[in-house]
Amino acid sequence: MPEGIIVKALSGYYYVQGPGDAAPVQCRGRGIFKKRGETPLVGDRVRYSETENGEGAVEQILSRSSELVRPPVANADLAVLVFSVVRPELSLVLLDKFLVHIEHAGLDAIIVLSKLDRIPDGEEGERIRRDAGAAEALYSSIGYKVLKTSAHRGEGMDELRSALEGHINVLAGQSGVGKSSLVNALVPGLKLETSEISDKLGRGKHTTRHVELVPIPSGGYLADTPGFSQLDFAELGIDEIGPCFREFREYAQSCKFRGCTHTHEPHCAVLQAKEQGAIAASRYGNYVAFMAEWKENKRRY
Repeated sequence: MPEGIIVKALSGYYYVQGPGDAAPVQCRGRGIFKKRGETPLVGDRVRYSETENGEGAVEQILSRSSELVRPPVANADLAVLVFSVVRPELSLVLLDKFLVHIEHAGLDAIIVLSKLDRIPDGEEGERIRRDAGAAEALYSSIGYKVLKTSAHRGEGMDELRSALEGHINVLAGQSGVGKSSLVNALVPGLKLETSEISDKLGRGKHTTRHVELVPIPSGGYLADTPGFSQLDFAELGIDEIGPCFREFREYAQSCKFRGCTHTHEPHCAVLQAKEQGAIAASRYGNYVAFMAEWKENKRRY
């Protein structure tokens, strides 16, 4: 029985890319999955059978190395977080929310700062460049790879291609940050639908309506997704937020109290590191805000 990878799920069908360069096989899932409470996901490695009419059936889901709920993708190992430097402007709060969810899922991440070609001239442009440079320095110091790109001018694209090679990559970010433009630049001839930013709302429309793995010419897949539909920490325990801040981990081991929340406890090594400038004030501030948001959501529901 051949093995393949689900590259698209749409209208009850699973499109399985088998060995070689043949087109994906349109498959249905076996009823046994429903009985077990299992659902095949894009990215799943599966065993499948083919019928005489060219369709097939997913017979078995092989072991997963990772699983995302929103967006529903299996076996991804690298998240590509795309944030534009202009329209919508770079938001470190939102970036840190994405990073918490990515860290919790066990994926590595790279940060792509897009739309360099849209930076205006003058003082506003200088401010945008300073903010982008500061963000690059901060997240690079934490251990994230940060790339500056322009899909239209080709800036940073060779380095991005190299970073994605051999991975199942999840592409994520706000609507309107240029995700589809990046995919079009990475995979010539694909021509995904793109959208302009609304002058009234300051944001774009979602142009990707289902999850699909797009093969990268250099090897690997890129999951262009409808986006992370919820970033409210509902799936995390309150003690799971802190470890998702990479720079907290080495200090947290030295906290005096087990289960330290790093907010008020005496002899908290994370608080001490923040006071000494070893942890960025913006990152720590976002951590405290996320903890408060978690508690508020728990009270509400």
